[in-house]
Amino acid sequence: MAISQGSCAPVIDVAEFIDQQPVGGFQVKLLLTCAAVLFLDGFDTQAIGYVAPSIAKEWGMTRGALGPVFSAGLFGLMVGALLFGPLADRIGRKKIIIFSTLAFGLGALATAFVQDVNALLAIRFLTGLGLGGAMPNAVAMTSEFNPRRRRATMVMIMFCGFSVGAALGGFLAAALIPHFGWRSVFVVGGIAPLIMVPILARRLPESVRFLALAGRAPERVAELLGFIRPNASFASGTQFTVHEPALAGMPVVHLFREGRTVATLLLWVVFFMSLLDIYFLSNWLPTVLNDLGASVSEAVLIGSMLQVGGVVGTFALGSIIDRFSFKALALVYFIAIFAVGAIGQLGHSAVLVATAIFVAGFCVVGGQIAANALAAAFYPTSVRATGVGWALGIGRVGSIVGPLVGGMLLTMKWSAGAVFFAAAAAALCAALAAVCLSRLAGVGGGESAIEQPTPFDAKLEAAPTAGS
Repeated sequence: MAISQGSCAPVIDVAEFIDQQPVGGFQVKLLLTCAAVLFLDGFDTQAIGYVAPSIAKEWGMTRGALGPVFSAGLFGLMVGALLFGPLADRIGRKKIIIFSTLAFGLGALATAFVQDVNALLAIRFLTGLGLGGAMPNAVAMTSEFNPRRRRATMVMIMFCGFSVGAALGGFLAAALIPHFGWRSVFVVGGIAPLIMVPILARRLPESVRFLALAGRAPERVAELLGFIRPNASFASGTQFTVHEPALAGMPVVHLFREGRTVATLLLWVVFFMSLLDIYFLSNWLPTVLNDLGASVSEAVLIGSMLQVGGVVGTFALGSIIDRFSFKALALVYFIAIFAVGAIGQLGHSAVLVATAIFVAGFCVVGGQIAANALAAAFYPTSVRATGVGWALGIGRVGSIVGPLVGGMLLTMKWSAGAVFFAAAAAALCAALAAVCLSRLAGVGGGESAIEQPTPFDAKLEAAPTAGS
């Protein structure tokens, strides 16, 4: 533990203190709380894709006409991530997580009462604002309470909440729609977040690193560190710090300073292509499978294997990503190329197409969750939510493009095989960007502003520097 004494009060480095502790019950409870937020986020984000065939049938729309509806929600997600990431770096993670949960709960509930496509477009955008604000801050919160050696694993496990929520949305939609109609899915998806809000207000702590870096509430910092190590005691007047500069000005500017520019741009390519693929697949799989002969319920169940594969992939990849970083990520995306391409070739066999979708989810969804964890590890506390939020925001541009491209290809009467070959091309681009990031890590690029050794700068510690 870093404690300095003398004539002044003791000083404790919060980051070093956390790194020296094992993962304990407090971090696990925090992980589960953040995972619950992302569970609800995933449910509400994916629900529109699961109910799309029913909406199109009820309103007499063509299958491609719902592309703008998908993209309206995703555009809201993009704006929410871009706005609420930097705002959280100013006012704290907790406030933004609570506000975002309230916003997407109200939006989902309102979706259940829409009567036309224009109202649906507007409400899905507003709902997306809340959905987009919750995700980067849950990632930042989990990252900042866990030791560096386990950080990627803990963030990835937490992020499984999103995939589980998205997958459960498919199963729940398959059960509810035949009996209660598509609107019932959004009633459930709206009430649950509203119940969660008072729980978050009572149970969710503010980020201990954020509080220490801002010099706020030292008594609360001491209390939180005491939760991490229950037998810890701190002298009166102890000062808590994080050895990072308090970066002034617009947080976004600092994503491109101190050697972070190239890595930031490559991260954006990974997020853009990965999320393009995920939302291309998650929004159009039920519709394409329905066109190939599956019933709506069967199409939803088979399509939900994408998120099931993502959950399995996340648990399987966590420790591997902690050890091998972007090298492992690149390999995962290369495997995704073949899995995604195979979906269109196997569409008439339920077992084979479900297997291909599962593997695609393992690689693409699991890979995206790994990218979230790696992005959180790359940026310092003062711009962590901004860095993750902007990577997700740029990725959301891909998530907007994905459904639109899918709708366009289906409207142009492309075959299922050709449609999924197009989706495989996005996985190829993500894989190539991850390869570049792994090579950048190998030469120590982009690490200078990171408060702890990460895959980018761990190798620099062993390398001689000028004057050494």
